[in-house]
Amino acid sequence: MKFGTKAIHAGQHPDPTTGAIMTPIYQTSTYVQEAPGVHKGYAYARGKNPTRSALEDCIAALENAKYGLCFSSGMGASDAIIKLLSPGDEIIATDDLYGGSYRMFTKVFQRFGLVFHFVDMHDMDAVKRVMNEKTKMLWLETPTNPMMKIIDLEAYIALAKKHQLICVIDNTFASPYLQNPLDMGADIVMHSATKYLGGHSDVIMGALCTNSPTYYEQLAFIANSCGATPGPQDAFLVLRGLKTLHLRMKAHCANGRAVAHFLKAHPKVEKVYWPGFEDHPNHEVAKKQMRDFGGMISFTLKTNSFEDASLLARSTTVFSLAESLGGVESLLSHPASMTHASIPKADREKTGIVDSLLRLSVGVEDEDDILEDLRQALQIIP
Repeated sequence: MKFGTKAIHAGQHPDPTTGAIMTPIYQTSTYVQEAPGVHKGYAYARGKNPTRSALEDCIAALENAKYGLCFSSGMGASDAIIKLLSPGDEIIATDDLYGGSYRMFTKVFQRFGLVFHFVDMHDMDAVKRVMNEKTKMLWLETPTNPMMKIIDLEAYIALAKKHQLICVIDNTFASPYLQNPLDMGADIVMHSATKYLGGHSDVIMGALCTNSPTYYEQLAFIANSCGATPGPQDAFLVLRGLKTLHLRMKAHCANGRAVAHFLKAHPKVEKVYWPGFEDHPNHEVAKKQMRDFGGMISFTLKTNSFEDASLLARSTTVFSLAESLGGVESLLSHPASMTHASIPKADREKTGIVDSLLRLSVGVEDEDDILEDLRQALQIIP
């Protein structure tokens, strides 16, 4: 079954009672049991809900996974992964990752005895230098947020297997339409389903996929025990969003390509970060492991001024100044003061998150309107 067909049909069947083609919203907290401890797989909705089960099966199918789990947010999903570890374990993560992940790692789990190393994963030797007998996990994003770094998944998955490390891939920016890390041997794939999977900026959710029955059982136990599970209304919204994922991603990629080339040619733009450019670091790796280059773009202004970046961010009309990404509408954010504000300024700037950096989530509006909006906003910049 091809991707678009899976997006519409995987995990979903007509309602056996009414024949409804859409998966019902099972708005219930509990389920009647036939006898004490005897039920049809559903006992209490924190553990399982039929609407959520359909969504989990659909996301798993899109990632070519045996198992899928949904959580109340992307951070809830990430939290469950880290709970696979024990005090004293060490985790190596890319130095350019989502600020919320950095905040959770350093401000929450570090207090419980876990040790995190943030390393430039363009340099595998640097990664190997911090590895030791306590290292238990590699945490990768690719493309990274917000610098769009491309990490060689096959190389790091092989490294993880060699040293028996859990290899986790945050696949949010690419979506399963562009990239399937489990096919390369990754252990766990994570999504903020709030983004491209939901696609309409109307729901918060996270998802995990794996081919390992052991990790699935452990993660399902954590989800049920700790309770970061989504309700059926949210599951329905993401399930509906998935039905157009393949169509939306084609438009995101096409518009992203047009915006990237427009910005690169603009005299007021210093640098554009988009993996589709031949001079983008690891462009050839991106070509190998991705089907297209996506609609996420970051860029800096030649003035390198926070004031100018702020002025531009307040001058667009098609692009809305807001956190998040992956919705049908175009969004613009300022990572240093928004998504990555929790990272110390010196650490941010080492990875390229300077005060003039702006991140675009290019939507599916008409290409001409998107480009004209950026053109008029850049004209305002001195």
